[in-house]
Amino acid sequence: MVKTNSSSESQSSPSCRTPPKHANIQYNFCKNPVCSNFGVTPPETFKRGVIGSYAITYGGRAFPLLKCNLCGETPPMKSNIGIHEETQRLIAYLEPTPQRTCSTDDCVNQHIPIRTKGAYRSYGTAKSGAARYQCTACRKTFSTPKPSRWQRDTHHNQDIFRLLVNKMPLSRIVTVLGISWSVLYHRIDFIHRQCVAFAGERELRFKDLDLHRLYIAIDRQDHVINWTRRKDKRNVTFSAVASADNDSGYVFGVHPNYDAIPEIYKVEAEALLNGDASLPAPWRRHARLWLEHDYVSAAYRSSSAKSLRRIAKQQSPMTWLQKQISKAYKEAAARQDVEVFERPNATSKLPTNGFQVHAEYTMIAHFHFLKHLLGKVGVWRFYMDQESGIRSAFLSAFQPEVKLRTAEGFYVRIAKDWTIDEKLKRMLEAKVIFKQVQANNTGATEHEIKLMLLKAEIAAMRPIGQWKDKWLHHPIPTMSEPDKAVCWLTEHNGLDDDNVAWLYNRASLHAVDVFFEKVRRSLSPLERSIKSSANAGRVWSGYAPYDPAMVGKLLDIFRVAHNFIDVRKNKGAKPSTAAMRIGLADAPVSYGDVVYFK
Repeated sequence: MVKTNSSSESQSSPSCRTPPKHANIQYNFCKNPVCSNFGVTPPETFKRGVIGSYAITYGGRAFPLLKCNLCGETPPMKSNIGIHEETQRLIAYLEPTPQRTCSTDDCVNQHIPIRTKGAYRSYGTAKSGAARYQCTACRKTFSTPKPSRWQRDTHHNQDIFRLLVNKMPLSRIVTVLGISWSVLYHRIDFIHRQCVAFAGERELRFKDLDLHRLYIAIDRQDHVINWTRRKDKRNVTFSAVASADNDSGYVFGVHPNYDAIPEIYKVEAEALLNGDASLPAPWRRHARLWLEHDYVSAAYRSSSAKSLRRIAKQQSPMTWLQKQISKAYKEAAARQDVEVFERPNATSKLPTNGFQVHAEYTMIAHFHFLKHLLGKVGVWRFYMDQESGIRSAFLSAFQPEVKLRTAEGFYVRIAKDWTIDEKLKRMLEAKVIFKQVQANNTGATEHEIKLMLLKAEIAAMRPIGQWKDKWLHHPIPTMSEPDKAVCWLTEHNGLDDDNVAWLYNRASLHAVDVFFEKVRRSLSPLERSIKSSANAGRVWSGYAPYDPAMVGKLLDIFRVAHNFIDVRKNKGAKPSTAAMRIGLADAPVSYGDVVYFK
């Protein structure tokens, strides 16, 4: 996968060892699904050279690679501790919050939660308005505090929530509601806590849902933070990975690569004390976090290697989309770490508080998050944007399922920049071809014609890129995806031709693309910024946030609104929310239901 340097680059222990397994996570193994080493982990301790079916080689100074001696793949290694830490960050909201119980010593209900049927009865309200309950065993009464107990007035909470997810800029919310900036930011934090608590309580029910088959679309979206100092006009850019169910539109998670909890000075001091800078990245204590010296080095490499990433124009008669696919493969091969898709440069910087996480660690953790969130899934189908980092993340987290053939992965590449006229032209051309095939096959149904077209494209597939991935040009365009190419990453012979054709036909990023489009159109602080040629690539937007934590808060808030509140009108069916369509809710909820959720 990666072009390696000579053995003179190799180093002594620990760079000639594989990162140890941690919390049942072992990322480091061959990621080739058709290789016998797929999922087979190498020993954790060995010296330089060949070790059974693996070897250690180097792709640069202090950059060890795990070489598979069976298929020749050389995947970069990652810290299992870092993956576990990032996964724990993503699933933290699913931990059940402690519930109020009877506090009387020796009472049978002392450790019984308040929601337990028959253990407590409603007993009016306290002076503060908090609900009171009486223990049915010892008769003691107690109250449960309201979520908004520290707020003087609460009548603006629902309005702030509603305006926030409907494109109202923060400055206009302050003006329209007549509140101060401090009150607005306090209420945004409050709404965020309520949304996270609401989603955590509802999504714990996924463990009990029997989801026979899921078609999950996964993609990422970049968000830019405004600079806060006039003398340093570099932007902070986060990459948020999201996954959505293509059938219901339910968004399972949207995770920017930012952790607000670690303190910069403590982590940097600990890294200096441990000598992390002299260690290869997989063995560093804080391998998942961008440290200052790493970011500066990466920005320098990015600037000095621009000429290496320029892709020559293809002379072969390839379509525009095929050229973009080929270009993506070449750009990936030019990187030192093929799984890293972040590009620090002279116009970007790290956040001044909290830590930016290496985006590939967030990507890997996102797949582990999905396995943790969704319990009873019979068959997984993943449709992912073309990116080598997302490929490795999927294959590492779902290796057992891929081996059992209950999980399949597909790349999907879409021409997203077409105009309406270009989309209509493509639709018309495809319709003409469909009619011609139908005329030549009288009596065939539309379903059978689609199957014929898909099989014809499967037969015409050709490999693209250095990994010889075979891509299908989808013959049935839609307005949202007028030109689409699909690659089956976990290809095998266990399915008949018809099933394979329909798997390709289901390939789509529609659900996650719709969510990303709604984010841009509905959240004023996260709308797409405009670059100016006079700014040398720097970006500043009057609506963009200055606090990096605000990106994650707004995305969490909007995900709840998208899944549980926003109603979609379907032809021939009653209006429903994404949560209703996936089986997680019986009816839409209101803004008040979330804001005052206990």
